[in-house]
Amino acid sequence: MFAHNHMVWGLTGIVWFALASVGSAEPATKATLKLGNSLFDEHCVVCHQADAIGEPGIAPSLTNPELLSISSDKLLMSTIRDGRADTSMMPFDHLGRKNIRAIVAYLRSHGNEPNRSEEVDAQPDAHGDPRLGEQWYNNICSTCHGMSGNGYDAGGTGTAIGLPGFLNKVSDGFIRETIKTGRSNTRMLPFQGPAALANLSVQEIDDIIVYLRDLQEE
Repeated sequence: MFAHNHMVWGLTGIVWFALASVGSAEPATKATLKLGNSLFDEHCVVCHQADAIGEPGIAPSLTNPELLSISSDKLLMSTIRDGRADTSMMPFDHLGRKNIRAIVAYLRSHGNEPNRSEEVDAQPDAHGDPRLGEQWYNNICSTCHGMSGNGYDAGGTGTAIGLPGFLNKVSDGFIRETIKTGRSNTRMLPFQGPAALANLSVQEIDDIIVYLRDLQEE
């Protein structure tokens, strides 16, 4: 009997530890989702639009399935908390951890794909030739994201992917997966595969990532 109870407790402990280790956002109770929705409507909807669908040239979609699938809660929470320097995304650290977690839980409630953020962030760092990456970036990416990755400030419809506020928070795997698969229902098209806007190789994508990292240091 003792052995059985010990085994059950052990399994329960393992499950609890696994859930606790994921670092997920506030549990998606009705109260949490209601709070997150309310906070989003109060602080975020003016730029990110209803249901966080975004608007090109103003603010990105935050409920895009590909974004939610590869974004860790840490990334989403720190972005809300710290904002994005040199962009219109101001910091909301005054909201406090509980409220920020509730907003993330609300955003997560729109997702319909498994969270792959741990796997994506564990991908190896990019290695390549920034000179080739600059050529690819200028020919393909600059139309939306600006020649220096300034995004909306450059009059583009894409976000500022060349600024430290973005590059300091995302992994190379995050950038790699975004370039490969794009973002459905947005202007960010995929750039790998037969149906892609440009069928970039893994190395060509890594060249672009290395170039973006160099922009951060300029």
